Amino acid sequence: MTKRAWKAKIKKACNEAGTYRPYFNHVIDTLADILSRRDKIQEQYEQSGEEAIVEHTNKSGATNLEQNPALRMINDLNRDALQYWRDLGLTPAGLKKINEKAMAKPKASALSEALKALG
Repeated sequence: MTKRAWKAKIKKACNEAGTYRPYFNHVIDTLADILSRRDKIQEQYEQSGEEAIVEHTNKSGATNLEQNPALRMINDLNRDALQYWRDLGLTPAGLKKINEKAMAKPKASALSEALKALG
């Protein structure tokens, strides 16, 4: 998915969770960038045969088995993205941690409620 598509999807999720604020746009942009890079690497990993373990020959000519670098990058980007999801309140734990006073809609005063009821 492209960065633009991720950005729209993240904003929509924030709106649905009630956590979107315009000042989160920079965080949303960073998360969208992480996710689009992850998607590109995931695509490359799938095209290469999805081998979790690959052979690596070091400088001295010894061949060792190691985790596929693409898989390692995917895992690292997923871990980074999860932190941003939490910060935006898009995980259960993240939503719980958000300051409810800052995120709550302001309550209407008794006077405004009475005036609304009258007219």
